[in-house]
This record gives sequence, C-alpha cells and structure tokens, in this order.
Amino acid sequence: MTSKNSLALLRADRSLAIAFGIVLATASAAVGASAFYSPKTTEILVQRVVQPVVHTIVANVAPPISQRSKADVVLAQLLAEHRCLSEVMYYEARGEGEEGQRAIAEVVFHRMRYGNYGHSICAVVYEGAGHAGCQFSFACNGELSQPKEAEPWRAAQILAARILTGEVRLADTTDNATHFHAVSVQPGWTGDMVRTVQIGNHVFYKYPHAHSL
Repeated sequence: MTSKNSLALLRADRSLAIAFGIVLATASAAVGASAFYSPKTTEILVQRVVQPVVHTIVANVAPPISQRSKADVVLAQLLAEHRCLSEVMYYEARGEGEEGQRAIAEVVFHRMRYGNYGHSICAVVYEGAGHAGCQFSFACNGELSQPKEAEPWRAAQILAARILTGEVRLADTTDNATHFHAVSVQPGWTGDMVRTVQIGNHVFYKYPHAHSL
C-alpha cells in the first residue's frame, strides 16, 4: 500500500471516529436532558375521609428506570438508527457516490415523516424484511448475509453519522420522493406515481399531489 493510500485511510478512520464521537455525545446530551426531570414515584399518599376518621393509604408503584438504564436505551436506539441508515445507503447506492446515497437517505426520511411506513429509520428501512415485497430489496434478497466491502461501508457509516448530527443537511434533491427504482428495471407500481428526478442509476417518484414535508 502506498503512503498516499495509507494517509487517505488514516484520514477516513479519523473522520469515522470523529463522527461516532459526535453521535455518542448527542446520545449523552439526550440522556442528560432527561435526567433533569425525574419525579419521585416510589410511593403515593392518598387520603380517604371516612367520618369521623381519616385513613391514609400508601400505594407503592414501580421505581423509575435508573439513569444508567435510560442511557443504555438511548444509546442503543441511536446506534441502531445509525446502522440502519448506513445499511440502506450502502446496499442501495454504494456505487452512486455521496449524492446518490443522500438521495436514498431523503427517501427514508420522507417516508418516516409521512408516518405510513414507520416512525423510525429502522422501521422504515426494514418494513417487510424477510418477506416477499419488502420495501428495500436488500432486506429480503439475501444481500445482508454477504460480506460488506470495507471502504464503501466505511464511507456509508461516515455519511450516516454526518447526516444524523446535522453536519450534512439533506436538501430534498428528490422533490419529496418516497419511492425509487434502478434504471435497469421498470416496476409495475410506477403507473400511479409522479416521476421527480433521476440521480445516478436511480429514478425517484412521489405520490400525486404530495405536499412538501
């Protein structure tokens, strides 16, 4: 490996480390914010007046989730969302460059905002996974079981982290598209949809009269 290639890989590794650092910092901030409000729910005192005596009833409830548990949950969710976004960009557009991968990410976020496909990145990406007719073909055609190419996978992870932290802002280059297909195929579902744009080897579509989100 030449020194030039070694330097490029070193820079990529540093970029990935920085991106993950930002993701982890975001998770910590979210957990810290939730820690400011933690009402005491160990016991509730309820008074019932029965003439002429006042009875006090002590009702025990489950203790609140520990801050450690909250941190684990938030971090796990954040890392899962990052991986799902990385995977959909990698499998659907790893040969399309950053522009093509951002376009795929736009489709995921458009679907998530509509709410008809799931309310998280992972729910959108893996809707119907393991069954015929899944929303993203890689989730049900066996690609997930194949080894990933190291450099394209690293690039997808870095881009996903930059998108999730706001360093890269999606500009809606697909015009509110919620569907796409490769130029090499012509699926039957395109008839009732409006073609918006072609980016690389993908053609994007939206529903008629779809409003901007």
